[in-house]
Amino acid sequence: MSRFLTIVLIGAGVGLNFVAHDALAEDASSTTILPQTTIRFGGPDAVPSQLRNDARKKDTLTGQDVLLSYREWTERFRQRTGISYTLDYTTAGLFPSNTISGENSFTSGAVRFYGQWELVGRGGDNTGTFVWKVENRHGYSGPPVSAAAADIGLAGAMLSSLSDAGNRLTNFYWKQNLRGGRLEIIGGMLDVTDWTDVYALASPWTGFFNFAFGTGGAAMALPDDAALGLFVNGMITDNLYFVTGFADANADSTDPMNGFDTVGDGEFFKTLEIGWVTSQDRFYLDNTHLTLWHIDERQAAGVPDGWGVNFSYSRSFDEKWMPFFRAGYAKDGGTILQKSVSAGFAHHFGAGDSLLGFGVNWGQPNETTYGSGLSDQYTIELFTRLQVSENIQITPDVQYIKNPALNPTANHSLVLGLRMRAVF
Repeated sequence: MSRFLTIVLIGAGVGLNFVAHDALAEDASSTTILPQTTIRFGGPDAVPSQLRNDARKKDTLTGQDVLLSYREWTERFRQRTGISYTLDYTTAGLFPSNTISGENSFTSGAVRFYGQWELVGRGGDNTGTFVWKVENRHGYSGPPVSAAAADIGLAGAMLSSLSDAGNRLTNFYWKQNLRGGRLEIIGGMLDVTDWTDVYALASPWTGFFNFAFGTGGAAMALPDDAALGLFVNGMITDNLYFVTGFADANADSTDPMNGFDTVGDGEFFKTLEIGWVTSQDRFYLDNTHLTLWHIDERQAAGVPDGWGVNFSYSRSFDEKWMPFFRAGYAKDGGTILQKSVSAGFAHHFGAGDSLLGFGVNWGQPNETTYGSGLSDQYTIELFTRLQVSENIQITPDVQYIKNPALNPTANHSLVLGLRMRAVF
């Protein structure tokens, strides 16, 4: 653990003196859970949303922005070429009690390079944009963060994106806006969690650590990143929207070209979401939606078909508080949980971009995935995301897991966590 803490502290020190990230033209208030922007659809991890949030002027603990001239250069570059980009590095550690193996330290990191290139209608509402994201996920000397959940015996996942899977292609798609941004069509290699069942705290890079508070509440059969697919999203009225699409259920982001073969198997994940927002520009903050999904049988993997329904409510108050309530039900499909209910809140404090998040989850493991007779699981998570400087976030986290369903020797685990994200 001391080695990991040293890495984090060194990274924070470097970040305080080396601030560089892409700057887009439109800033939003620094006192919102996520920025108010003209990004119409997609979650906090969708590249267009992430670029905007990375670039937004933030209310930080130190006020550091020493490479302002570089940010101004990237803005001029964006205006000249239509290209915006970000390089970020995330490192994290989980330190649980009562593991099956006796291991109590899991650390790993990921470097990502992502961006977009507006090639059609630049500067307008009906833009055509090429979007990409490539990653390298790597461990250090011990087991990676993604292995912690299994060693606890949790029927679930924690920071599963921080594995040791190596190089990955997670986005390679075209996004076309139509009708003044009220309709968008996305096609190519995409991550369905960028549009499915989204809310402001779902991101493992900036929000909760435990997947029970992420997309689908662990009760949705999600394909891997970089799944060949197509989404169509639109505003029906000023407040009512839909999100619908499908993607290859057998995708593998470590071998994305194989998707051109597996898509021929005709085994797909499909979803339809109907939601209500107070306005199109507050898509994350004031959002109530119902998501229906179905996944085909995956014959090679031996996983039955399945379906489910998810409900989500989140609403911001006074630009400081955001309570949420989320629930999901799954019938087969290889999901982690067959029933999941979560509730909690987020609250800004101190510097406007520092965030406190709290959540409680009840989950029932899927019997067709793990067998019958397993205990229901209960998870409590509390995190504090500190916006240290314009490009450094440090997030301490604590979780208490009651009745980890797959641990035969312990009925609880206390998990301490620490995550740092640096944006360049």
